[in-house]
Amino acid sequence: MSGGTTLENANPVIFQRSGERLLADTDADEDVHDPIDDREIFDLIRSINDPEHPLSLEELNVLEQVRVKVNDAESSVDVQFTPTIPHCSMATLIGLSIKVKLLRSLPERFKIDVSITPGTHASEEAVNKQLADKERVAAALENSSLLEVVNQCLTNKNT
Repeated sequence: MSGGTTLENANPVIFQRSGERLLADTDADEDVHDPIDDREIFDLIRSINDPEHPLSLEELNVLEQVRVKVNDAESSVDVQFTPTIPHCSMATLIGLSIKVKLLRSLPERFKIDVSITPGTHASEEAVNKQLADKERVAAALENSSLLEVVNQCLTNKNT
């Protein structure tokens, strides 16, 4: 999906996808209080496409369920992601795609924090600052070219 001809990480390690979530009878019952949990958030974002490879962020181990934290009572979601290489130029785009997916999927009451796993990227502080800045995120989403790339990352593919 990258416009360039050279991939930064031409041979990424591919990880096995985790199993599908088993649903209980009460999961579809709107009368039962069902707090949003870590696995539910992970299921929303695990199939986001990598911008460079025809693989999901889960398959590249960029996203792991253990790095998703939800506090339904306090309406907060915290997701950490791990780029495949320390100098990944796509880190901001990946973080933006995760944030947009959650903004589009969750009730407005949730505060969504998306950041790079500490110690895994050379520009971790700068990328995290961009992802935490509401005005920068809003401006990025007003850029039609960037929004098109984000939407491609969010498009479901049959894997």
